[in-house]
Amino acid sequence: MSGPEGNAFAPVDPVKTGLAGCCPRCGNGRLFDGFLKLKPECSACGLDYSFADAGDGPAVFVMLIVGFLVVGLALWVDARFAPPVWVHAMLWLPFTIIISLILLRKLKGIMISLQYRNNASEGKIDRE
Repeated sequence: MSGPEGNAFAPVDPVKTGLAGCCPRCGNGRLFDGFLKLKPECSACGLDYSFADAGDGPAVFVMLIVGFLVVGLALWVDARFAPPVWVHAMLWLPFTIIISLILLRKLKGIMISLQYRNNASEGKIDRE
């Protein structure tokens, strides 16, 4: 892939750069300005991040992954130890919130990196 000035950039792994929150083109600049807000452009290579639109994809994956983990673990804890309901609330509410916040940023970074790698854009209908 080449940049706006014709500079060639070595391909970077979209999963590694997404998990680290780095630029999908150069792998050095930061992707996020805050927790989930994207920077306008990469500080290292100047890539404009206006192409990035993760939409609801990361949130859907977080709900599926965290739901699977929490329900599975809650059922196992209930079958193994039979704690009262308040113990379940004290265990699973903080766990759900913390894991969801961690995964949301990571999955958004991966999705944006994959959008860049695959040159994804909004769908268009061909008119003849």
